[in-house]
This record gives sequence, C-alpha cells and structure tokens, in this order.
Amino acid sequence: MTPRRPPQPAADQIAAECIAVRVRLLNRTITAIYDDALRPLGLTAGQLNILVVVARRAPVSPGDIARCLHMDKSTVSRNIDRMREHGWVAVQTGTTGRDQLIELRAKGRRLLDRSLPRWEDAQARARAVLGQRGAESIQRIGDAVWSQGG
Repeated sequence: MTPRRPPQPAADQIAAECIAVRVRLLNRTITAIYDDALRPLGLTAGQLNILVVVARRAPVSPGDIARCLHMDKSTVSRNIDRMREHGWVAVQTGTTGRDQLIELRAKGRRLLDRSLPRWEDAQARARAVLGQRGAESIQRIGDAVWSQGG
C-alpha cells in the first residue's frame, strides 16, 4: 500500500473554508428531502419549482424559467418535455413560430394543490436539518440573490 501523503496547505485551506462545497452539500441534502416528499406524486423538487414559476408567470418561455431559477436551459427543456407528457403543462408556439410559451394545465394546477402538504412536510424537515436560524439565513440570502436579478 502506498503511504498517504499529508495534505498540501492549499488543500487544507480549501477544505476548511470552501463555500462552494458547503453550498453544494446543502443543495444535495435539502433537495433529497424535497424529492423524497414529492416522489409519491411522480414529481421532483426541480419540477415543482418549474410548475410554480409557470403558475405565477404563464405564459412563460423556457429561457425565462431557466433565468428565474438559475437552471441550465437544457435541464428546463428536459423537464418541460416530461411535464408535458404527464399533462401538467401545455407548450404553445410563440409569435415568431420558433419560441415556445409554457402554460399550466388543469392537471398541473391539481398537482400543485396536492403537492402542498408534502412540500410543507419537506419544509419542516429541511428546517429541522438547518435549524431555525440557518433556514432564516438561507431565506434571506436567497431573497437577496433574487432581488439582484435572479
């Protein structure tokens, strides 16, 4: 077996201070809580976020959804395709004939309503993981990011 080398100073500093690794860990942990809660409805946390944007802003383009949620456009398109197949959203051709506009269908509205108790449960579980102060801090930071154009 090769002897283990001691970590380099750069690795020590990054491991001790990296915001990105901590945010990504939080993202995976919290997303799993919501995904687990929503799974019985055949819905993911990302799809729920998209449904909420569509419900609040329809008709809305996939690009606008991607910008609002800071998601990759291809990820939004993939999810919109799945959501359309489930009958949750309708995709209309825009005025130029090339652009698409997304609207919520009745089935999608019902799904949003049915998801609320599961979302509330996930919220409570996420707050338990983060603690009240942590959850409030994330809410405040997220609101600040959105107010800057997010």
